[in-house]
Amino acid sequence: MARWFGSVWLALLVASTPAAIAAEHAAEQSQPLRIGLTPVILEDQLSFLDEWQTYLERRTGREVQFVRRNSYGEVVELALRGRIDFAWLCGYPYVQHDTRLGLLAVPRFNGAPLYQAYLIVPANDQATESIKDLAGRVFAYSDPNSNSGWLYGQQLLDEAGVMDPERFFLRTFFTFSHRKVVEAVAERVAHGGLVDGYVWETLALDRPDLTGRTRVVHRSEPFGFPPLVASPGTTEGERRALQEALFGMDEDQRGRELLERLNLERFEAGDESLYDGIRDLKRLVDVGRLPEPPDGYER
Repeated sequence: MARWFGSVWLALLVASTPAAIAAEHAAEQSQPLRIGLTPVILEDQLSFLDEWQTYLERRTGREVQFVRRNSYGEVVELALRGRIDFAWLCGYPYVQHDTRLGLLAVPRFNGAPLYQAYLIVPANDQATESIKDLAGRVFAYSDPNSNSGWLYGQQLLDEAGVMDPERFFLRTFFTFSHRKVVEAVAERVAHGGLVDGYVWETLALDRPDLTGRTRVVHRSEPFGFPPLVASPGTTEGERRALQEALFGMDEDQRGRELLERLNLERFEAGDESLYDGIRDLKRLVDVGRLPEPPDGYER
């Protein structure tokens, strides 16, 4: 027994030596920082992502890899399984898994770390005043795990007294991109849609010809902006490295240029209370007042 304790003590002593700690740090530094993204927020931004990757690599001193998937559900699964280290998610999937995903950074948009959900219709539809006016029509959602692109819409239907959301519309479909919701409504593929207001406002700067063919019927109350989160297996050093890089973007010229292209002011430490509004909606799902997210395909 004494020999066993001696062996354990020796192993712990060796593991805590400066050489062992340095070796562990070097091994961590050699691993890339993998960041999960979806086209729900960032779409058609390949050249931007290349430039942002280069910037983050310079600021962190680490290789950075952007891992793109088509939906929030896919990115969340990668994060929970440790296949990626960080992810840029909507607030809804974050609050669904906030006991395992850590809040890393929140973007600031228009002076606050907040955004709104927009209900939009084609610009030449001047009759629609609320979601209730779209009964029996075709409706576009972005992602079944999106707050602005799905969950908030269920609250609107509930407040309108709709008893059977699945039968309220003639047909619904998911685009897995807020931009594609705007396109679907602009092209009258859908008679209405729910979209992230930040995405709509950013498109209005770059593509006024597109957003100009839509009309915002309703804006939600402010919600916490889609956060960057850390996967369960990330180390304190990895989290600190990416945080420092993101938080410092507004302090150097290149970082400010990239933020401007994102139509954001900066990244900052977020507070959990930012997502209380989404948590309230999630509780309504949990008790059956609002429907569970569907599988994400046409209904």
